[in-house]
Amino acid sequence: MAFSQGREAAILAGERQMRQMSLRLVEGYKNTLVGGYEAVAIASTLPPLISHPPREFEAKQVFFLEVLRNVPNATSIYGGYPDGSYIQVINAASPHVRTALSAPTGTAFAVRTIAQREEKDVISTLRFLDADDRLLEERKFEYATFDPRQRPWYKLVVRHGAPVSVGPYVTGTLKVPTLTMAVPMNGDGRVVIGINIHLETVSRLLDAQEISPRARSYIIDERNRLVAHSDAAMMSRILGTWSVGRGADETAARSLDRTVETVVRLRQSPPYASGGGAAGFDVDGVSYLAQIAPITFSGLFKGSSVAIVVPLEDLVSQANRQLARNFAMAAAFVITGIAAAILLSRLISRSLYQLADEARRIGDLDFAGKGASHSWISEINTLASALGASRRAISQFALYVPREVVRQIVDPARTSLVKAKRQDVTVLFTDIRDFTTISEQHSPEDVVDILSVYFELLNRLAEHHDGTVVQYLGDSVFVMWNAPVADVCHVENACRCVIAMKAEVDDLNENNRNNGRPELVTRFGLHTGQAVVGSFGAVARQQYTAMGDTINVSSRLEGLNKEFGTSILASAAVERVVRDLFAFRSIGTVKVKGRAETLDIFELLGDREPGADLENAKSTGSTGTNHR
Repeated sequence: MAFSQGREAAILAGERQMRQMSLRLVEGYKNTLVGGYEAVAIASTLPPLISHPPREFEAKQVFFLEVLRNVPNATSIYGGYPDGSYIQVINAASPHVRTALSAPTGTAFAVRTIAQREEKDVISTLRFLDADDRLLEERKFEYATFDPRQRPWYKLVVRHGAPVSVGPYVTGTLKVPTLTMAVPMNGDGRVVIGINIHLETVSRLLDAQEISPRARSYIIDERNRLVAHSDAAMMSRILGTWSVGRGADETAARSLDRTVETVVRLRQSPPYASGGGAAGFDVDGVSYLAQIAPITFSGLFKGSSVAIVVPLEDLVSQANRQLARNFAMAAAFVITGIAAAILLSRLISRSLYQLADEARRIGDLDFAGKGASHSWISEINTLASALGASRRAISQFALYVPREVVRQIVDPARTSLVKAKRQDVTVLFTDIRDFTTISEQHSPEDVVDILSVYFELLNRLAEHHDGTVVQYLGDSVFVMWNAPVADVCHVENACRCVIAMKAEVDDLNENNRNNGRPELVTRFGLHTGQAVVGSFGAVARQQYTAMGDTINVSSRLEGLNKEFGTSILASAAVERVVRDLFAFRSIGTVKVKGRAETLDIFELLGDREPGADLENAKSTGSTGTNHR
């Protein structure tokens, strides 16, 4: 098993390394070409290049020379014109280029010019420049043997009116295999600017030796021709085939590397046709792994691919060598097993401690984290699974019942929730104005979405001010203070909570108006007094809530907002307790439905400013004493 897994791991590691290398090769190939593409793209925008030679000759020459200095991978840059004129600047740094041009000693650049082809005084020269652009020699030559209008790069650009890539093909001047990128001039699509990249430059990118000594990489064009190869000898033969035959001998090229034929077939079939990928195959009894990736960039050189091919044995040989080492290690594991048995008891106790800590956190309603970790002991895993189920059940239960109530329910030491008892509480009821109309005008899904945001806001503020959301009643919310958790400042906390709710609901309505959603104008009723608080209901189904006149009065106060055009109404019992902290406006005495006694009510305006006249605040607005 170790040997099999090690072999698979070695193959996977080899695939990752090949994938990474293919990405580097693609980037290197693109970077080799992108400088030239950017140069001709810029050239297509320059006005001096649109005029036919010999006009503005110096400007053309200066720009082309600057391109060759900044794009070291380019062998030449040139422009072809619809009257057959032509200008080309050649990088003569390579001895092969200087030999092909019979250039004088010290030549760094050569400038070929054909101008006024249709006139009697034809300009047809080849000028040689040194590294400082000084003229070394100028020669006349026969122009009729070369016409840019007949070259494939010129024809394709004029035909399509867009940038094109051509190659590999043998150049007309240097007689070497090259790749070409050409673009039309912006002002005249019949003027074409092109740049050449020598195939030998591309081959220098294809070094796969870091994977294994027998690894090789190569580039295949859209016509399944071998363009470049990482092996220097094979690349030399490829260049020779192209140079001598003015084109690639496809059969001879593929015979240089027997894996090429298989890779060509693979890249034409899914899943390698579009996105590339890794594949295994056998050639002459040797197993290989190949990584194939497309190398098209900016819409040019469509159909070209780079392939990295590695003998499978090179990837797994190290795994084979480790087999004997693994047998020796197995003996060491036997000895280690003795120590592992000693540690097993500690692992058991640690897992049990983790379960105990998890149980404590569940009791505290702390559901952060992922729960108890996995153990190799099945009995502990069973216990952990049961505890996890309890964790999930209680966390869901806490969504439907106030969290403090849940905390007291799961605490076996507390029984205060079983029997209801009378105590002081502060109660808040809220309601949304015209919610029935809102429900009619929107789909149920939209209504649920709107209410979810609204309830989340109110629930957050209630918990922040030590309140407990007892119940959601349609679009209304029932919030209580001082139960189930005692709070000596429950009236003050309730007032601060309702003021914060009013402010944030106003902000929510502003956002709703901007987003085309309905406004949720909320009315609040606040009262404090005694109520019976605890668990009510049948033996099989109970609910934690509060009952009594205090609860009814709070609900009635919320409804009275509609009559008085207010947002927050509080009872006199609330006002008496916190009149020094908050500003109130007296509404007067009212008789509420279902209650014999009248009730003094106040509008809660906000925090009381220091030094404010409380009596003025109370008497501002309506001064009536009886309202029904």
